[in-house]
Amino acid sequence: MASTLHLFLFSIAVVFFSSSNVANSIPQAFQLSIRKDDVTLQYYTSFEVGLTQFIVDAVIDLGAPFLWFNCDDGYNSSSYNPVPCGSSKCKTAKGIGCSGCNGTPRPGCTNNTCSMFPYNPFNNSLRSGGLGEDNIYVYETDGRSVLLQINVPRFPFVCADSGSLNGLAEGTKGILGLGRTQIALPMQLANAFKLKRKFALCVPSSSQSGLGDIFIGGGPYYMLPYTKNVSELLITTPLIINPVSTAPIYSEGDPSDEYFIGVKSIKIDGQIVKLKTSLLSIDNKGVGGTKISTINPYTILHTSIYKAVLKDFVKKAASRKITRVASVAPFGACFSSKTIASTMTGPAVPTIDLVLQSKSVYWRIYGANSMVKVKENVLCLGVVDGGSKPRTSIVIGGHQLEDNMLEFDLASSKLGFSSSLLLHNTNCSHYRIF
Repeated sequence: MASTLHLFLFSIAVVFFSSSNVANSIPQAFQLSIRKDDVTLQYYTSFEVGLTQFIVDAVIDLGAPFLWFNCDDGYNSSSYNPVPCGSSKCKTAKGIGCSGCNGTPRPGCTNNTCSMFPYNPFNNSLRSGGLGEDNIYVYETDGRSVLLQINVPRFPFVCADSGSLNGLAEGTKGILGLGRTQIALPMQLANAFKLKRKFALCVPSSSQSGLGDIFIGGGPYYMLPYTKNVSELLITTPLIINPVSTAPIYSEGDPSDEYFIGVKSIKIDGQIVKLKTSLLSIDNKGVGGTKISTINPYTILHTSIYKAVLKDFVKKAASRKITRVASVAPFGACFSSKTIASTMTGPAVPTIDLVLQSKSVYWRIYGANSMVKVKENVLCLGVVDGGSKPRTSIVIGGHQLEDNMLEFDLASSKLGFSSSLLLHNTNCSHYRIF
């Protein structure tokens, strides 16, 4: 069940859409905590909206274009303002047409309002909603501790209804998008506070021993007991723009808001997997390539890549005298954990390398991120078959992201990645000091 870390600190008012009006004490970076829901395996964060500081738990969707939440569940803020259709803010948000309402005016029920379409990827539903603005409250950070709560007026979001929530983690009210758009949280805060156009994710494998982090504005990033700045561990690779939108609704010529990287090959225990390399590139229709996702719990592979990876992984596992057992859906290769040793990076299984722009640049996936415990004494390789005609050939899912630091540099279009923080005797679960 979703729970909320509700912290009451004094707030500093700043004017949101005009960076020239930001308060004298300008934050250098912001932090939001990440929890993992054990039932749905979704990751979510919490923040407050409106003068009454209405608490919103929102599922994190790395590639979604904006924040939306259910406005019919106790949110009735006097500081809410609808964004008029045809306005410059509506155009910036890529609103489509006008929405109206016959009921009593309230957030989510206003006339002549910029119309948007909040999308729920968990049940593949698309509904209409009105774009509005209100205060949101987020916390400043120095990379170690959470500092002051900052009041950010006129933050844009879309009001949805309760029917939009099917499939979301229990207790959550919507989706926080971090995609490549002007109204997503990273760009809004960066523009308002003149921050570096960077944000970072450190997704926890569990919320039992601490919370993960979203950092906005760049480092440093500290993950105790590791005492150094984790940003110094990051290896960089270009972020690739898919020229064709992957959104459920878009205009011709729109690029994708999601984050793609250029995987050139895959290695298992140092041996290249034989696969159709053309699948690793994005074609002129936007098909193929590799993207990063927080909404898919496990990595999804094109069928031909999936079969090749499983074949080579099973072969390498057998050479380590790891015993294969019956598969457990949705996974295709499972093993007896009694025949697998433990290491600081999880089960001692063959490593998987996603080789990037050169042979010396690769994202190594160790046992903690490759294996999933499905029942007593059974571990499965945590990748699933995405079919023979997927839109994207490789979707790196949440399990493979856990306890890895990822930094998205929007200015230089680069991804910084740490590989497993377990190598440095730390992880993404922390309770930060206030």
